[in-house]
Amino acid sequence: MKRPAARLPAYALFAALLAAAGLPIYIHAPKFYVDEYGVSLAALGSVLFALRLLDVVQDPALGWLAQRLRAQRAAAVAGAGAVMALAMLGLFAVPAPVAPVLWFALMLTLVFSSFSFLTICFYAQGVAKADMLPGAGHLTLARWRETGALLGVCMASVAPLLLGLALERPFAGFAVGFAILALWAITAMRGEWRAAGPPMASGFGTVLRDQQARRLLLIALVNAAPVAVTSTLFLFYVELALDARGWEGPLLLLFFLAAAAAAPIWGMLAERFGARQVLLFAMTLGIVAFGGALLLGPGDVVLFALVCLASGAVLGADLTLLPAMFATRMAQIAPSAAEGFGLWSFVSKLTLAFAAAALLPALERAGLQTGAGDSSDISISLLIWFYAGVPCALKLLAIALLASTNDVEKL
Repeated sequence: MKRPAARLPAYALFAALLAAAGLPIYIHAPKFYVDEYGVSLAALGSVLFALRLLDVVQDPALGWLAQRLRAQRAAAVAGAGAVMALAMLGLFAVPAPVAPVLWFALMLTLVFSSFSFLTICFYAQGVAKADMLPGAGHLTLARWRETGALLGVCMASVAPLLLGLALERPFAGFAVGFAILALWAITAMRGEWRAAGPPMASGFGTVLRDQQARRLLLIALVNAAPVAVTSTLFLFYVELALDARGWEGPLLLLFFLAAAAAAPIWGMLAERFGARQVLLFAMTLGIVAFGGALLLGPGDVVLFALVCLASGAVLGADLTLLPAMFATRMAQIAPSAAEGFGLWSFVSKLTLAFAAAALLPALERAGLQTGAGDSSDISISLLIWFYAGVPCALKLLAIALLASTNDVEKL
């Protein structure tokens, strides 16, 4: 029988799959549908906001479903993975057979619903897995999981841009590659779903009545907002604010590689000095690092690369330590964790609704144009403030919340 730690690479691979279906879709899909079909930013923002409203009901319900299907979790995961892969092919590889904005909405609904279900199952399984590991099991698992996730983000973020050098339809190539990754990751993890037998859940009430869990969910909501904003606006910022069309791929790769390289280091520091203290330090450093993007303009690619390097390294702490803290608390109050991570998934994605619904229509009204269009100076200035100023302000709020939460010190 394999030791519990022997399957940790499978967790990293599955995390890479989920990460490839998360932030990169917010980076690429809106711009792809703008460039390919001429869909307006306001329409895309409305669709993304409507999908997040669906999550208000869907994510907690999917958490309940994941718990009820725990005995058939391997089959449920395989089915959800197949739906996500097929929907990704529909989103990018299949020409829209109906109105593009309607096709965009339908395919994203399938992608994100499957993504949510798989994420809930995966993180709930991680709670059971961490209890089998020696030492600080949740931080050990988090290092493998989040490093894999960041590598998945790296690959998915730059793949369409790099494939564009060789393929006429790079996004179709990306969708095919994603389907292959889904098959590989689900196959690698199939023994894990069978091995674990999580206890029955005690429902959402157990999580929501717990003060520490509620506080961590609130911190997660606020702390995820800066990443949601920057992910939504990154391609527009590079193309229009920096006038650096063609540099999107290398800059994204630098950002996420820095995050992947730093994630294990943050985990080791947290084991020595405490997750809360290390996370507070990293979040403060993130404001200093990313604030420089406010001062950049056309041609400042090298300076922005330094911003990407520093802020990417800090992101490794955000994505590693806060989920580990929440998982530790779930192990204490709700060991099945499925419903807890249903709530976690909801608050994490709610920030993407804010970014899509509030920022994209505002930029369009201000006169922002992509491609061959001429954007107004006001719209470019607004883009810079949205991209760099809003995330820094939100990060300050997250720091204040975490700093005032002394009862998570031991997590």
